[in-house]
Amino acid sequence: MSTDKQRGIHVSQEELLCKNSCGYYGNPVWQGFCSKCWREKARIAGASSQDTRPSNDGTPLTFSKFEEKKSTEKGRRINTMRRLFWGSPSPPKLQESSESHANLLKAYQSLEAGDFTGFLKILKSPSSQRLQSRCTAFLNTMEAYHDLPVQKQSDLVQDFYQSFAEYFNSFPEAQVTHIMEHVEKLIMTRLHKWVFCHDSCDDEQKDLALQRRIRSLNWITPQMLSVPFPDKKIEVTGDPFLPAITAIIEMDAKRAPQDKLACVSKCSQHVFEALSTSNSEPANADDFLSGLVYVVLKANPPRLHSNMQYVIRFGLPHSLMAGESGYYFTNLSCAVAFIEKLDGPALNLSQEEFEGYMLRQRAPSEGKRQRVVSDTQHLLEELQGRQEKLDQGMDSLSVQLQSWVHAVNSQLDEATAQFALVQTEVTAKTESSQVLSSSSHDALLQGDDKDESVLKLMDQHAGPQDTDC
Repeated sequence: MSTDKQRGIHVSQEELLCKNSCGYYGNPVWQGFCSKCWREKARIAGASSQDTRPSNDGTPLTFSKFEEKKSTEKGRRINTMRRLFWGSPSPPKLQESSESHANLLKAYQSLEAGDFTGFLKILKSPSSQRLQSRCTAFLNTMEAYHDLPVQKQSDLVQDFYQSFAEYFNSFPEAQVTHIMEHVEKLIMTRLHKWVFCHDSCDDEQKDLALQRRIRSLNWITPQMLSVPFPDKKIEVTGDPFLPAITAIIEMDAKRAPQDKLACVSKCSQHVFEALSTSNSEPANADDFLSGLVYVVLKANPPRLHSNMQYVIRFGLPHSLMAGESGYYFTNLSCAVAFIEKLDGPALNLSQEEFEGYMLRQRAPSEGKRQRVVSDTQHLLEELQGRQEKLDQGMDSLSVQLQSWVHAVNSQLDEATAQFALVQTEVTAKTESSQVLSSSSHDALLQGDDKDESVLKLMDQHAGPQDTDC
């Protein structure tokens, strides 16, 4: 990885590949090797360090004894894994019928990528009891021996992945990959609290050192890293790399290594999107690495070293050795290595200028970064003004609502009083009408009596006259 005044950080495709020329991606953590070559090298180195010790008689071990020792060590590892899986050094006899085995394989063949719930349902089915027992036994054993060195735990987990994958050796490679991703998520979600940032390693101290290093470099501008930023003609309302910063920070909240890798991939994709909107030309590998360095510096992700080591130790090898996730993770490792070794020439600064910035005796010149900060501050002030207006509107609406409720209550009380008054008047009128009707009835009866009396008097008066005739 080199630097240039015009393009900033340079990295070639060959620098990202394994030093062993196996075709997979290497990693600075593994001294440029891929995970497979690095583990093989570490095992050979470990066996050599044990077998070159002097024997009881003071003479070094011969080559035949070296091979014998190596075979013994390999056999001991195999027996350890068999005890983890089956509870004894020898595998149990296959008790499942060929028909149940075929049904089980058929169920896993129909499993879709990303369907973790479907995987758990198949694993809990009666036909998959043997595989479920292996997972349960391994998890219980790992939790019981969580005090083992983290590298030993990593070896056991990787051996478990390899042994479990052999059960599906008749499947296509892509299908086995999907199944093993589910297995990894099941195992590491349970083991995360035991193996992440383990006490047997110095991950916590390195996390603090890396955070202090990134915090001391917060003065670096995109122009110093040659990161393409939006021109003045392009209207921006904030940092275009903000979605990438958010994605890389979310990595610490995930438990499964593949979920952490998904955050790295999401962050990298957002970097490419930001570069495409900031530059008229397509983004290349140099621009991407520079943008990723800028994102890491601005985000200062929590426990970045521990998260990367967790993925390296307990993630599936194919996820780091090849594919999109492997490429993005390798670039993230290169970005962290670049930050740890960052100096003045890497930023096109003299050593005096670099030390002045580090000691806070100098400040970056006004430029696009300051303009973006100013625009962002203006936007925040505008949003704050809108928020204040909204608060005032809510207060006014609350007062109006209270007034309306009071008015409604007053109208309701007034209507109730009027209703009672009307009801009283109606009752009084009803009673008076009843009194009048009864009085008229009595008068009518009295009138009839008077008429009858008059008629009788008239009859009496007419009687004698008729007699005279």
